[in-house]
Amino acid sequence: MQALSGMFPILLMFGIFYFILIRPQVKKQRETTAMLSKLGKGDEVITRGGIIGKITGISDDGVVVLELQEKVRVRIPRSFIEGKWEGKVAEAAGAKSAA
Repeated sequence: MQALSGMFPILLMFGIFYFILIRPQVKKQRETTAMLSKLGKGDEVITRGGIIGKITGISDDGVVVLELQEKVRVRIPRSFIEGKWEGKVAEAAGAKSAA
C-alpha cells in the first residue's frame, strides 16, 4: 500500500505534464503538417524569417520556390513556412502602432 501511495504523486505529475505540455504540442504539430501539405502554387505565405512571398513552384524533395517580387525568386525548405499570409498584420502589432 505504501508503494502505491509513493507512486501516486509521480503519476499525477506525469498526467499534468501530458495534458498541459505534450498533448497541445502534438495537436499544433498535426495542424502545421496539414497546413503545409495543403499549400500549392499561387498561395501567399510567410516564412519563419518574416519573408512574404507567393509560391511559384514545389519540388518533390520538399523545396518551395517563393516569388518575392517580379523575377526575384528564392528556394526554401517547406518546413520553413510559418503559415499562409492573409495580407494583414497581427492584431497585437497593429494596436501598438496605432497608439
